[in-house]
Order: sequence, then structure tokens, then C-alpha cells
Amino acid sequence: MNVNQVHISEVGPRDGLQSIKSVMPTEKKFQWLEALFAAGLEEIEVGSFVPAHLLPQMADATEVVKYAKSLQAGTVLALVPNLKGAQAAISAGVDKLTIPVSASEAHSLANVRKTREEMIQQVAEIIQYKNTVAPHISVEVGISTAFGCTLQGTVPEAEVIAMAVSLAAVGVDEIGLSDTTGYANPAQVKRLFKQLYQELGPRAGAAHMHNTRGLGLANCLAAYEEGVRTFDASQGGIGGCPYAPGASGNVVTEDLVFMFEAMGIKTGINFEKLLEARKILQAALPQEPIYGMTPEAGIPKGFNING
Repeated sequence: MNVNQVHISEVGPRDGLQSIKSVMPTEKKFQWLEALFAAGLEEIEVGSFVPAHLLPQMADATEVVKYAKSLQAGTVLALVPNLKGAQAAISAGVDKLTIPVSASEAHSLANVRKTREEMIQQVAEIIQYKNTVAPHISVEVGISTAFGCTLQGTVPEAEVIAMAVSLAAVGVDEIGLSDTTGYANPAQVKRLFKQLYQELGPRAGAAHMHNTRGLGLANCLAAYEEGVRTFDASQGGIGGCPYAPGASGNVVTEDLVFMFEAMGIKTGINFEKLLEARKILQAALPQEPIYGMTPEAGIPKGFNING
């Protein structure tokens, strides 16, 4: 991927939907996914394989994966927290697994009830299983709380990079950094991604930024300037970790696409079709706030953002 092109991975159907109270009907998920792929998104995180009683929003993950695969439109990605989840996701037919591993010990224990070392071992077991039954599937890890943690506060940068190196050693294909709690700032983003590239080279993965404190796009641009070319985003900015009152979580896909395209950096996404997908999202979740500055303001005169 060249300097004038980026890859945007849509995480709304998983990270977005599992973080809100409403449960989107399965049929509406199908419509939304079809519209997102039609807009030009080449990778979509469609669900997570966790117990339904813990996350009823994801109870239909198997059905959603199978439908997304039937569209034959792009990479179908699912989150798995453990080996059992990975087995279910692989059986459903995913193209790619993403595994949550926290740089914060406190967050790791609260989120998955495992220490950081236990999670790395779990990742190794998932990869071993995957290599045996479905070697074509790729595995990514977005290191969560890489920029700070609401439970323990500061997360030492050296520990983040050491974890990335350990994950690469057990066979993870891509290792990115996630601003789970919206703590990151552009200077910090540049430092950490620079170190990540120095240690991992081409295995350095996506920037997963949140807009909790209004720095989501600035942090994405900082990551881009350090060589990152893959970015997670959520349509309408749904989900994420909106701990600050009134603030949204994930970076808004529509705003991220506009920023890059306005800079002459291609995303491959048709903006008008992206807005059509947004209408499906809004209609399916009428009680949920949907964010985004560009959809509200519109595209400036003279701009042609059609992928």
C-alpha cells in the first residue's frame, strides 16, 4: 500500500453494536453489512464470539458471519477472546480473527479474567489450532489500553512494545495499537507507533483510535505520519468507550474517510454509498445517538469523494 492510500476496517457491527444497549435485529445487520461492502469497505468486523448471556447483541454472530461470507465482497473479521470463541468463529467461516490483549494488567484481569501472560499463551493456543484446521485464516491483535487505562492509569510504553514483540513471537500476523479509553494524544501516538515499526516492521498493524476526548482524527493523522496505513473506524462513531459524559467512542468512519480523501489520500470508499449505509444504521437504532460531523455538514463544494 503506497503513501497515498489507506485501508479502513469497519468495526461498527462488532465494537459498535456490542457497546450499546439496543440489540440490532439480525435482518437489519444483514442490510447494513451489504450496504457497507457496497460502499467499498473491504474489511468489516462483523461480530464477536462470546457467550450470548454476556453479550446478547452478538448472539447471532454465526448467522452474521455466514451471511457476510455469502456476499463475497471483502474480508470478514470477528473478535474472539479465547480458544472456544476461535473454534466457533473458524467453524462459521471467518477470514480473519482479532484477539483482544490488554497492555494493562488491571484491564486484562477485569476484561478477560486473565493476566497478560495468560492471554499471550491463549493467543499461542489459538494460532496453533488455527494453523492445524484453517491455516489460510489470518490473526491480528490490537493491543488495548496501549495509551492509558481507566483502572491503572499510565501504561508504560516499554511494556506495550514488549507485549507486541511477545505476540509476534507466537505467530500473530498483525499487531496494532488501540486507544481503548480515549487517553491518547498525537505526540504519544507518534512515539509508540514509531517504536512498534522499529520492532515489528511489516507486522505493525492498525491504529484503533477513540474520539472520547475529541482527538480521534488527530491521532489517526499522527499514526499515518508514522507509517500506519490501516485504521479501524465505526460508522456513526457508535460504541467504543465513551467514559467522558456526552462523548462518543470510536472514530467516525465518515469523518475519517473525508479527512483522508480531502488530503488526496485514497480510501477506496464511495461517500454517497457510505451515507446510504448510515441511513440503514440510523433506522435500525432509532434510540441510539449517531455521531459524525461530515454527514451533518455535507461535502464542500468542488469535492468529489467517491472512492
